[in-house]
Amino acid sequence: MFQGATSLSLDAKGRLSVPTRLRDALGESSGQLTITKHPHGCLMIFPRSEWERFRERIAALPMQAQWWKRIFLGNAMDVDMDATGRVLISPELRAAGGLTKEAVLLGMGSYLELWDAQAYAVQEAEAMKGEMPDVFKDFSF
Repeated sequence: MFQGATSLSLDAKGRLSVPTRLRDALGESSGQLTITKHPHGCLMIFPRSEWERFRERIAALPMQAQWWKRIFLGNAMDVDMDATGRVLISPELRAAGGLTKEAVLLGMGSYLELWDAQAYAVQEAEAMKGEMPDVFKDFSF
């Protein structure tokens, strides 16, 4: 289960250094990861076993969801974490996620989201201005 936020930087080659606290959890998948687009403008990073479950669910969607299948499955790239815990984010995915140098890695339960730091700050500020969704009406904090 992934949770928490980490600020980090991509190096000149587009590599992301996975924080040590996440490496153990990702190591359960032998460092094999899958990265794909997220509809909110970030990237989703899955341990391979979680990706396979997600992929099956997406592939089973009806034809009305064909474009979403293309977005999630057609853009997915399998990557391996290197011995020092780095992951190469392809130029195509960096462009899709609007990633520059500064990034935010968010734990989202079964996967991670990778955001451009500035884009995330803008999105979060907008969300905080609005009202909470109805699903939280009966939620106790």
